[in-house]
Amino acid sequence: MARKKKHEGHANHERWLVSYADFITLLFAFFVVMFASSQTDKAKARAISDSVTEALDKGGVKAAVHEVLGGTVDDKGQGNAQMKGPGGSQPKNEPNPPPPPNNKELLPKLTYLTEALKDEIKAGKLEIKQEERGLVISMKDAALFPSGDDTVDPQNYPAIAKIAETLHDPLPIRLEGHTDSRPIHTERFRSNWELSSARAIAMLDVLNTRFHIPRDRLAVVGYADTIPIASNDTEEGRARNRRVDLVILNQRVAPNAAAAEPAQVARRQAEAPKPQPDPSAPKK
Repeated sequence: MARKKKHEGHANHERWLVSYADFITLLFAFFVVMFASSQTDKAKARAISDSVTEALDKGGVKAAVHEVLGGTVDDKGQGNAQMKGPGGSQPKNEPNPPPPPNNKELLPKLTYLTEALKDEIKAGKLEIKQEERGLVISMKDAALFPSGDDTVDPQNYPAIAKIAETLHDPLPIRLEGHTDSRPIHTERFRSNWELSSARAIAMLDVLNTRFHIPRDRLAVVGYADTIPIASNDTEEGRARNRRVDLVILNQRVAPNAAAAEPAQVARRQAEAPKPQPDPSAPKK
């Protein structure tokens, strides 16, 4: 009997598809498992983070950690050496503080008057301070004038005499009258503008006639209630606002005092305390 002839088998070129399909299936299963695990890990990680934060806050460790790593708990402190962290200093972002007034020629006057008038300063009758424009001697109107009047009380002549001793030099002097915000309308003074100007003029007359300060070095300005130094909502604040300021201008400001006046007034008015609305007043 004749043998059957064996057919020669042909090569299968698509066997790689089986391996590829198995690989894709395993890869899909792997990512499914990883995704499911990540969701569980997020919840656990949040729980662990909250527990650690609570432990640090209650244990007082957080402040020490921030102090070393970058600041303090209240975002204020030395920070680290690289100026990073919530409490780290940020010199580039912080505005530079204004330089102190440079009134070297007025320092002897400030020293002398602070000592000579220490009793009046302690009693609250006057204040002495340095500003960019010069030395400001702020005299309370309650100590200088009777209520609603512009006649200087002679009892204040000894204090004014001590001030006048520092005025015998070429520096110009400004006498600035101020009032509080309460309106005035009398037979003599129709407004606070007239009252503030009249009191400044009264001080000029005393300095010129009694203490012989030349008139050509004196100037008078009435500001009424436009430049307060305290709130007009309280009696104490109104008492501070009623004043006559004697300003000894420094050498830098004196030559250009008239030209610089509008800018100085605008700046002082911007820095003045703003009136607070009365909560009991009816709304419009």
